[in-house]
Amino acid sequence: MFGLRVLLESMIHSEAVHIIEALTDSSLSLFPGLFKMSSTTEAEPDMPVSTEYNYDYAEPCQKGDVKKFAAQFLPVVYSLVFLFGFFGNALVILVLIKYKRLKSMTDIYLLNLAISDLLFVMSLPFWAHYAKDQWVFGNGFCKLLSGIYFVGFYSGLLFIILLTLDRYLAIVHAVLAFRARTVSYGIITSVFTWVVALLASLPGFVFYKAQKENETTTCSPHYPLHNVKTWKLVVTFKMNILGLLLPMAMMIFCYTRILKTLSKCKNEKKQKAVKLIFIIMIMFFLFWTPYNIVLVLFTFQDSQALNTCEISKTLDRAVQWTESIAFIHCCLNPVIYAFVGEKFRKYLMKLMPKWAMCPYCPVSDRERLERQSSVYTPSTEQDTSAIM
Repeated sequence: MFGLRVLLESMIHSEAVHIIEALTDSSLSLFPGLFKMSSTTEAEPDMPVSTEYNYDYAEPCQKGDVKKFAAQFLPVVYSLVFLFGFFGNALVILVLIKYKRLKSMTDIYLLNLAISDLLFVMSLPFWAHYAKDQWVFGNGFCKLLSGIYFVGFYSGLLFIILLTLDRYLAIVHAVLAFRARTVSYGIITSVFTWVVALLASLPGFVFYKAQKENETTTCSPHYPLHNVKTWKLVVTFKMNILGLLLPMAMMIFCYTRILKTLSKCKNEKKQKAVKLIFIIMIMFFLFWTPYNIVLVLFTFQDSQALNTCEISKTLDRAVQWTESIAFIHCCLNPVIYAFVGEKFRKYLMKLMPKWAMCPYCPVSDRERLERQSSVYTPSTEQDTSAIM
């Protein structure tokens, strides 16, 4: 979503900003009424926006090629993420409700993670249209969808933290886990997590609005003019802390302790569990770290070292690419947190029609596959559910 906002909002007022600067040779803060909540230095999104005008050059920075690429690239990415994310997370919810019946804390967290990802991807078709054209859904939908987008974003990352803690308790503190890992505690912590995510998302509901700018209607944040710099720092640090530093710190601590505990166990599935732990941590790091680094660079783009036209266009492209990579993670959550479990896969096979499991197999082969999927032992569930 922010890949297109960074680009669209950075191009709208480039010519007007150039004229004002040429006449006054002063900052836009001297004209709070003229450009209030619409110039790129005053209307910061919940992720920093690139500065359109480069004060070291006589001409404004032209970004037609970047905008053309975004209009072709972002709708495709958003649409694919929506399709795969919606299908995968809907399956998780269906399996949890129909078969697992939410009997454990892990089930509660998995359900809430899937709901978070669904909220996140449900807004993407609207941002896909926005990237290709302009905002046509009105001011109310602008506020609502921006808020829903952030609620899904923050809650998804927070529930990943809770799932990590759940695994940590189940393996490292197995005795304590019998008392702490209950459905009641799972519901209480989930409600608290949704409240935190909602509070973190309030700027999306409050400050975003649809506005006609020249010949284009945008959906963008409009912060109070006198607090723009403060909001810029707050939202960037909020994104980096909740979106990367806190989840990564919890993963490193919990999974390190889990690996130490598993190293003392003699279990045939230990190697598989250790491999999965490394996959989860590496994937999270690779998918989210580039995005957060680019956000930090955007925050300090006004500094002399970064305030050039070429760097601005490079950062625009970097946001588009790293944002797309980060979004894919919500499509993978059903796989790395749910479908890796053998019992979960068994329920999934029950849910699917027989032809969907192996459409080209003879009937006898499909029956054999179904019998194999129903093989289950308590030890199998214990080995996989705590880790996966």
